[in-house]
Amino acid sequence: MDWKLEVVVVPVPDVDRAKVFYEEQAGFTVDHDTRIRDGVRVVQLTPPGSGCSIVVGAGMTEAPPGSLKGLQLVVPDIDRAHAELVARGVEVSPVQHFEDGTRVDGRGGEWNSFVFFSDPDGNGWAVQEAPDRR
Repeated sequence: MDWKLEVVVVPVPDVDRAKVFYEEQAGFTVDHDTRIRDGVRVVQLTPPGSGCSIVVGAGMTEAPPGSLKGLQLVVPDIDRAHAELVARGVEVSPVQHFEDGTRVDGRGGEWNSFVFFSDPDGNGWAVQEAPDRR
């Protein structure tokens, strides 16, 4: 049996602001924006090429806004990902790698090149370069 992670709820206080950030700045696709009933709104967004989406919304979680850390995206080209985020106005770290458990500027070895950013509420994201296995 396959167990697939399909959706992660991201706690935000302002659904419209989060939707704009994830769609226009992070480049996610809006799958749907649905008002289920008063006080419950679901906005599902998916990163390009991902099998897992995020949901921001009202009435979705009791987690405090900005409390989700360690969300991770994987890309084939960390420099291109960095450039795209910067071009869209995202405050993103320089390309970094881990050395003895500390983040250091510059590319690292295989699976060890990252950029980091947060949404407007402080939910934290890492973008990691995956090695090309072709």
